[in-house]
Order: sequence, then structure tokens, then C-alpha cells
Amino acid sequence: MSVNLSEPSAVQHKEKKLQHFYIAEEQSIYLLNHKDATKLKKWVELCQQQLKQLGYRDIALLGKGAYGFVFCAVNHLDEEVVFKFSRSNLPQHVQDRLSEEADIQAQLNHPKIPRVIDYQKIKRQSILQMSRAPGVDLEKLSHQQGPLAPELVVSIAIQLAEILLYLRDSTAHSQNKPYVHGDIKPSNVVFDEQTGLVQLIDWGSSVIAQLDVHGQSTSNNVMDLMSSDLQHTNARLGDVYFIGPEQINGGLSSPRFDEQGLAATLYAIASGQSCRYGTRIISPNSLGLPKMLANVLTAMLSDDKNKRSTAGDYFFSHLHYLKQIVLAIKPTATRTEPLIPIWVKAKSSAKGGEIDTVVYGSRKSFLREESSAEHLNDIDDVQLEKYYKNYLMGMGDNEKAFIAALSRLGNFPVVGGLAIRWAKEGVYIDSNLTLFDLSLKASFESAVNNMIHLAQGIFRIGMFKSCLFNARNTLHVERDDQNQPFIAQPEQQIAFEVSDIADIDDITRLHSYFEDGKDPDEYLYLPDEMMAVLARLNLIHHTGCIIFEVLPTHLKIHSYLMLLNHDKEQEFRQCLAEIIALLPSIDGIGISGFMKLPYKDTRFFEHISSLPERFYPKNPKLLEE
Repeated sequence: MSVNLSEPSAVQHKEKKLQHFYIAEEQSIYLLNHKDATKLKKWVELCQQQLKQLGYRDIALLGKGAYGFVFCAVNHLDEEVVFKFSRSNLPQHVQDRLSEEADIQAQLNHPKIPRVIDYQKIKRQSILQMSRAPGVDLEKLSHQQGPLAPELVVSIAIQLAEILLYLRDSTAHSQNKPYVHGDIKPSNVVFDEQTGLVQLIDWGSSVIAQLDVHGQSTSNNVMDLMSSDLQHTNARLGDVYFIGPEQINGGLSSPRFDEQGLAATLYAIASGQSCRYGTRIISPNSLGLPKMLANVLTAMLSDDKNKRSTAGDYFFSHLHYLKQIVLAIKPTATRTEPLIPIWVKAKSSAKGGEIDTVVYGSRKSFLREESSAEHLNDIDDVQLEKYYKNYLMGMGDNEKAFIAALSRLGNFPVVGGLAIRWAKEGVYIDSNLTLFDLSLKASFESAVNNMIHLAQGIFRIGMFKSCLFNARNTLHVERDDQNQPFIAQPEQQIAFEVSDIADIDDITRLHSYFEDGKDPDEYLYLPDEMMAVLARLNLIHHTGCIIFEVLPTHLKIHSYLMLLNHDKEQEFRQCLAEIIALLPSIDGIGISGFMKLPYKDTRFFEHISSLPERFYPKNPKLLEE
């Protein structure tokens, strides 16, 4: 099979083979079984080899999403280009979306939209090549810095608004219809710190709008109107953490969709969150933004459809006012102290090197308001698997925002645990969090504070436990079929650390594995012999977690354990060895976890309805002094 990626290069005439590709499920490679992890590594190597043979250099895996995965490379002209591959293990009609994406993106001509270079389909593998947007995406920037400075948020708001004005201007397009990006979110906006400019990337959810901004059909003539289907939406689902109610509920595609993505994105980067759902508690009016922008975002993210539309119209018609707001010359940021203790250590002190954090949360069921979202069942979209799996859509907005805030902690190199208990009078939190990157301290503290504020706004009675562990330390034990026992390899053992300083037991302050009772959401019942060993382990002063995840042919033991009583090291090691020896006695499928905090240092927080208002000062010189 000859491969031509339309790159004017001396290697074009050669016969090259670009083979089928395999992409594993969306999770850390350290959580995959050996077979899938090996396939994924070989697949990445294969892609890099193929692109290298075609004359590209500095090839790297840039990212992956629900529909595809992206490589970046440098061509012979020293230009950075991007290759977007469809996931070859998806249904054909889903893979074909990359062709539709290429077609729409090629029709757009704007300096803040990447340029399409070529689209190829080789057997079942679709490949889209385009120019690379310089800089870092806003999700990564937010992760590095925490809430972005108000001056930067205003600049990004203006630039995104100008892109949306171009998209909704039907006279600017060959089809004479407005276009919808459909998936505006922080990770799809790339910011160049050198120039201060942004580009809007990932057009996989883009469509030609069925309705204009006034809600009128975009059909241009009678024949067009007769052939158009205004009974069914042509919209893609997009990221449900950021899209608005009309798009979630299957409404006809409209520029209003992108208004919602814009508002959610600005809110997320201004607050240091990873979703739109926290607005009731952490209001846009509490983020230190200019009052005009804060009020507009509050209305655009309202539950009232008319209010959302009116605010969107106001935003675009008053864009000139936003451009004229006097801001500080240098970006400003507000530092807040962490609400609970956070330990910070240098990267070098992390045992075993890099940390690939995974957040495991239990006792989730009490956060749900309903068992499922029936109206989403008929949507044929692979994104549903990613976002609605398990329990998320059964939650209210405050609960969704809390879970998203907790998940955001997993973006940091952190280990530890949280035990959160809601009572009538407020929220009680026990915690032990250690961050292994000094440069991320401010961002992490902000993320933790957001999680606590959102917890304060949840009025329920119940318990939530969360463990944060390093996936690189996960033990994998495999078997050929369910009739065989799980037997660990001789060299496999559960790792643990020993604290730098011994901590003397204080039985009145210890937080036990079993203190919070049986978890109703954990459905793997471990054998009595193993529970007896865990009970002995519990009596030894330590902190951390141990989680057993049993799949039909794959057992994962996730753990983060630190021994605090140095005198009991041999006994502690013996207990962990006995757990490994008892693995063959495990029967059933499911997950069961145990968490132990080093001591009881419970922090209490009163319930809140929302944070107090805080706006950008009218005199920005006050910020510069």
C-alpha cells in the first residue's frame, strides 16, 4: 500500500506501508494488563517509525481522545504538523467522522483555526494532517497555574468571541450557513505564551448549523428546506463537562452551542476547575473578574434558557466594551491558603521516580439523585461511555462539580487519602495529601480548596472516601480463565515506604481501615482469611490504601502504603506477603478498597450556598501596588 500524506518531501516516491492500529481503552498504561500495554507501546512505536520513514522528525504522541489520537512532528520545511488518526477499533460510521471533520475544517479560513494540509484513508485507517497550533492548551495551563489571571481570561474571552463571530457569519462561508465547533473546552483552546494568541483546535464535533442564532432554519431555499431534516439534530455530543443543556438534550445544532462552550471554558479557567457545573457554589461573580464579564458569564451559565440567550447576545453586542476595560499591565493572581493540610515534597523524594496518580472514590451512591438518565440512552455517541459510565448523570450539578474537582486532583503527582463526612451542621474532612512537585503547589492548593467549597455546598448526610495512589506501583496478576486461581509471580510483592521519622502510635487519634464501616459501593467480598490479615495490618501504625480490583482474568492491586512505626517493619512486610499468598482464595468479580489515614485531625466546614462576590477592582493600579 503506497502512502502519500501530501507532504512535498523527497521520501514521497517510496512505497510505504501504514498498518492497522490498536488503541487501548482510555486509562493509564500502568493500569492495563500486560498484553494491552505491550500492544499500545508497539502501536506508538509503529506510528513513529512510519512517520519517520515518510521524512518527519521529532515525532511524539501529542494526545488522545474518545475518537482518535494525535501525533506531532516536524516536516522538511521545519514546520510543526499534526497527524490525527481515527481509532481503528471503533465502528466504521464513527471512524468516518474524521473525514467529515477534515471536510468542515478545510472550509474554514481563519488565523486562529489550524489549517488542513491533507486527509488520507488507508484501508480502515483515517489520517488527518494539519498545521500545529503553537503553545499549550488551557487545561494544561490551568493545571500549571491554577485559576488564570483575570487579565488573561479577558484576553481569551475576546479572542474566542472573535472566532465565534466568524463561525456564525454565514456570508464568510461557501455554504452560506453558520458553523458550529461543538466542543469548546479548555483542552481545545491552545494559548501561545509568546504572543498571547489562541487557536481553537479539535473540530471532531463540528457541523454546519441547522439553526441560526435567532433559532431560524439555516436552509437557504425551498428545495434545501425540503431536503433538510429538522426533526433530528446533526450535532455531536461534545464534552458533557462543558456543553450546554440544548446540546446535551439533543437540540438542533446552533451557534448557541458554542456560546455555552465559550462561557463554560471561561468559567473553568477563571476558577481553576475542569467542568461547568460548580457555578451555583463557586459563582463567576466570586472569581475576581471584571463585573461586566462576571455578570454575563453568570447569566450565560444560568438554568433559564431565555436568560442564557439574552446574555449571549449582550456579550457579543458589548464586546467593544470588554475590549476597553482598563486592566493591569502585568497579569495578577490571587493566592489563597489551603483549607486543609497539604504536604509538599520535591519530585526527587518520590520513591520509584515519576508518579502517575489515579483517584479512586467509593461511597458514591449517596450523591445520586436518580438511577439513570433515560433520555441519553438513544444517543449513538462513544463519548457516553467516557463520561456517563457508572453514576455521573444521576447527580445534581453540585455533586457533579464535586466529583469533577476530586478527579482533577488526579492530574497532579499526589498520593494520599480523603474521608469526607456530611452532617446536618456541616462537613467533616480527614485528609492526608502529599504533592511531589513544588512548582504545582499553588495550583494544587486551589484545586483542593475548590473541592472543599463544593463539598460545603452539598446538603446531604453521608460519607465519601477517596484514595489517591500511584498507578506505576499497581501489581498485575493474570490468569487464563475464571476457573483458575490468581497466583502471583515469586518476585511480586506489595511495595511500601518507611517514613523518614518514626511516628509513635496514639490509639485515640488513629484513623482505621474499618472505622467508617462497610462500604455499600464496594462489591468484592474478600475471603475471611484475607480480612484477618488486613485486620492485623490495620493495628500497625501506617497510612495509605490498598485496593483489590478483580476482572475475569486480571487482578490489580493498587496501593500506597507508608509505615510510620519503624519497629513493626518486619511484621508489616509479613502481612503484605501473606496477602499475596492468599490471592488464590479470592472468588468473585469486583472491587474492594481499604484506606487508613495517619491520625485524626478532622477539619470542620460549615455549609455554604455560594462564595461571596469578588470583582476586579475599578482601579487596577491597586493590584499593581
